[in-house]
Amino acid sequence: MKEYRMMVHLFGATSSPSVASYALRRTAEDHKEEASPEAVQTVLCNFYVDDCLKSVATEEAAVKLVSDLRALCTSGGFTLTKWTSNSRKVLMSIPEEHRANEVKDLDLRHDTLPVERTLGVQWNTEADTFTYTIRLQDKPMTRRGILSVINSIYDPLGFLAPVILPAKLLLKDLCKEQHGWDKEINEKHAKIWKKWKEDVVLLSNFHVSRCLKPTGFGCTVVAQLHHFSDASDYAYGTVSYLLMENRRGKRHCAFLIGKSRVSPLKQVTIPRLELTAAVISVRMDRLLRQELQVPLQQSVFWMDSTTVLRYIDSETSRFKTFVANRVSLIREATKPSQWKYVTSTENPADQASRGLKAKDLLEGGS
Repeated sequence: MKEYRMMVHLFGATSSPSVASYALRRTAEDHKEEASPEAVQTVLCNFYVDDCLKSVATEEAAVKLVSDLRALCTSGGFTLTKWTSNSRKVLMSIPEEHRANEVKDLDLRHDTLPVERTLGVQWNTEADTFTYTIRLQDKPMTRRGILSVINSIYDPLGFLAPVILPAKLLLKDLCKEQHGWDKEINEKHAKIWKKWKEDVVLLSNFHVSRCLKPTGFGCTVVAQLHHFSDASDYAYGTVSYLLMENRRGKRHCAFLIGKSRVSPLKQVTIPRLELTAAVISVRMDRLLRQELQVPLQQSVFWMDSTTVLRYIDSETSRFKTFVANRVSLIREATKPSQWKYVTSTENPADQASRGLKAKDLLEGGS
């Protein structure tokens, strides 16, 4: 009997992503003395397994970062390839063989830049926008088929959450009626499903600017997160915005992330759903503060439930377990003074709790 031992890590093993990530981070840490701080920070914070996403303020800074990043990774035995950018100047600074396949054969002086897939999201590099191509699969009109179609729409940042919500509510109704997974839905539900499919195809015309700041906005001197939450009988949700102010005192507000969840089958009161939505706002704040990597002022939380605002502000009341646990979590992460009231008509999270048609989203969410 002979024993053999692998001399390299296997591709596709359970440990492979962890090992690859460790090797990449160790390369940055081992060479942080001679490499540029920006390149080291990019490796440590902007790699997602084997994909790197990074934005910088100018083309000159991007060209330098690409050069520094390639040198740093080469020192550890990594060759960075499949580069793409919305800047032609940056692409021209990269050897052709290391560019993404879609831009290798392009004449960067005249040809239109392609649409790339970045971590599953479509990025129109020419217009520098995120886009969607809605091609719904032809699945049976059953509970299983509906779930498959809904899950085929990839929307990690929640741009389309209000539009997808009505389809989720249809699934909830089927679940409530204990409808079989592979049983054809009735005519009433089929009509709702067909109408939603016809409506959601319009999202192929939907696009969102990738950059949080408008062109020419300049340096941001003040940045603050604003979180809105809301709940209804059907669902609850949150939406987060980044409010920025430049040196000239001009302000700009950018959408960051949205969440929409269907309310439980078991009946839950509106104040409790509002409180649950508030907890999600706190979690989103914690996540965004960690990921944005920019100096932020104290966050502001908005909601239209005076009941929940009283819960959060109360120092003496004793609540039942459900409320007490969530109020405790909120007060540990935030101060009562950070919570503000907003009317229902002015609360953008209202769309996350009630749903929206694709046509209305394209027209500005009216």
